[in-house]
Amino acid sequence: MRVGLTGGVASGKSTVAAMLAELGAVVIDADALAREVVEQGTPGLAAVVEEFGDQLLTPEGDLDRPAMGRLVFGDDAARKRLEAIVHPLVFERYAALEASAPAGALVVHDIPLLAESGRADGFDAVLVVDVPAETQVERMLQQRGWTREDADSRIAAQATREQRLAIATHVIENTGTLDELRERVQAVHDELGASA
Repeated sequence: MRVGLTGGVASGKSTVAAMLAELGAVVIDADALAREVVEQGTPGLAAVVEEFGDQLLTPEGDLDRPAMGRLVFGDDAARKRLEAIVHPLVFERYAALEASAPAGALVVHDIPLLAESGRADGFDAVLVVDVPAETQVERMLQQRGWTREDADSRIAAQATREQRLAIATHVIENTGTLDELRERVQAVHDELGASA
């Protein structure tokens, strides 16, 4: 069964992905793949440098991710140019990893920008980890040390909460305790396993 997992920044999506992996799901992480396809020496990094310039490289020749983030999260056109380079490469890796998953496995595609990509209908189920925007901001300020401006720009660059909820077949609300979240994840995992 192919499952899409998404949620806004600081919603707890990564925690949910880890819980699903503990339950035996094969989790394919889009963020990890997005980093992989622009590692030093890759065609992806070469394309990013060609599009945006070598000022986005560290002295060691790696992508300067904070500098790239500052550039694209405040500029929709720049973000779309970056996504046009990275997304196709990520989806190629997804297909390869999915093909190598064991038969009958619950394959969870952890995709932060699933609502934005327009690919939600390609999954058997879509899990959306949901919290109010103010909770996202509080978590970014407290846990990540970001400024309010950085937090607001990240939220504004993503789909709205309503857009994410519109693609959900299952909503995992994450405003309670870790134990409550684990119970919700277990229930969704069991339901998906029963219908696989």
